Amino acid sequence: MSTDPLIGRLTAELQPVRRQSPRRAALILAMLCITEIIVLLSLGWMRPDMPRAMGMPSFWWKTASLTVIMMIGATTTLRSLNPTRSPRPGLRALGYVVLAALAAGWMIDAAQVGPIVLWRRLDPVHGLRCARKIIELSLPVALALGVIVRRGASVDPRGTAWAAGSAAAAWGALAFVMACPFDDPLYVAVWYSLGCGVVSLVTRLALPWLTRW
Repeated sequence: MSTDPLIGRLTAELQPVRRQSPRRAALILAMLCITEIIVLLSLGWMRPDMPRAMGMPSFWWKTASLTVIMMIGATTTLRSLNPTRSPRPGLRALGYVVLAALAAGWMIDAAQVGPIVLWRRLDPVHGLRCARKIIELSLPVALALGVIVRRGASVDPRGTAWAAGSAAAAWGALAFVMACPFDDPLYVAVWYSLGCGVVSLVTRLALPWLTRW
């Protein structure tokens, strides 16, 4: 029995799919991030002691670390939309960068922090607020990446979801850096990791289900 009629019926109503452009997707994300920064600045989110903060190694440590994590996560996500590319190498690089950032933060912490009570350094009341703000600020980028991933053809939805969640989480934390008055490396490592971890995990769980065909 010939299968040609069956194949013809199955393909009769198919419509051509517009090819994804990583450059166009990256431009959309960049415009979204710039817009979010402009909105935050217009709302007066800039920390009043920014000149002093910019002279501290811990400020540049968290800013640089989050920037690199965001760039690797976003690049890995966009590349993985091509079915010939796997997100796994990018995810491994992301893991190495996170470990290196934590190690660098530990060295900065050992160099500049004196004998302060651990509980005071963590400041859970403000720490939980920071984690919540990071989650909120990551939502626009997470939603945008969800739409972009939905139009792609990733062969590893879980890996792509991890990369997208990491990029969105790092962006939320990076946007919050200009408003967060805390530069203690221990505080940043704990509460920023909590906020970023929640975003990454939720994205990992939700995105494959929302983007499946």
